[in-house]
Amino acid sequence: MHTMTLRASQTPIAYLDQGSGPGVVLIHAFPLDSSMWRDQTAALADLFRVIAPDLPGCGGSAVSAGLTMDSVADVVAELLDHLGMNERVVVGGLSMGGYATLAFARLYPQRVRALILADTKADPDDETGRANRDRMIQLVTDKGTRAVVDDLLPKVLAPANVVGKPDVVRQVRETAGRQPADGLVTALRALRDRPDARPGLAHISFPTLVLVGEHDVVTPPDKARELAAAIPNARLVTIPDAGHLSNLENPVEFTNAVRDFLAGLPTEGGVARTV
Repeated sequence: MHTMTLRASQTPIAYLDQGSGPGVVLIHAFPLDSSMWRDQTAALADLFRVIAPDLPGCGGSAVSAGLTMDSVADVVAELLDHLGMNERVVVGGLSMGGYATLAFARLYPQRVRALILADTKADPDDETGRANRDRMIQLVTDKGTRAVVDDLLPKVLAPANVVGKPDVVRQVRETAGRQPADGLVTALRALRDRPDARPGLAHISFPTLVLVGEHDVVTPPDKARELAAAIPNARLVTIPDAGHLSNLENPVEFTNAVRDFLAGLPTEGGVARTV
């Protein structure tokens, strides 16, 4: 892991930086950190420079008060500045990372080469969703991080994988379990208060890959279809045998879909790449 310090807030941010070639930024889900991308990073680093930040309050990054999806986009932009990556990059995220990716596309379109939106949606929390975020904030405040993990685990993994993939269950429990409670609270507030991204979808001009686990109950396949239909140049891929954390539950299918998508992107110089 590497670290940098944000200019305005002086918040330390940890990030992975692996491989060389065109840039790919991967933004993690709640309540995890950049380690969730280890399979994808290993698979892509032969041809791409993969950057995966720990969002403020997660992993090795310090908590940042007033976290929003827009401020996460600002963190990514500042990280790219820090790394001297001025060229357009592929930006992708899963769940909360997808919300942040949509914010980045709206705020920094000149820095985007393509988008990857996995197990996410564009609409904001409804009244029930906001109430559930508040319930989880109270849960983590009263009982700590592990209570949130216990609450989320049956929802974010497909039922068959909760039983049949103990290594995935262990990874999710260990990664989520080490996140600080105050980091989870700031993230839950940011999720609860995120804006409606739907008005901007028709203006997305970049190649976009929408991915969804076939058994995702948090942001289900119907939401992925809506998302892909609303973006002019989007491709939808359903990941079999996976729930909401599709990159962890079926990493081979997920990574193959990403590699196929990246292989088909036009390069700025017009030279095709083989992936």
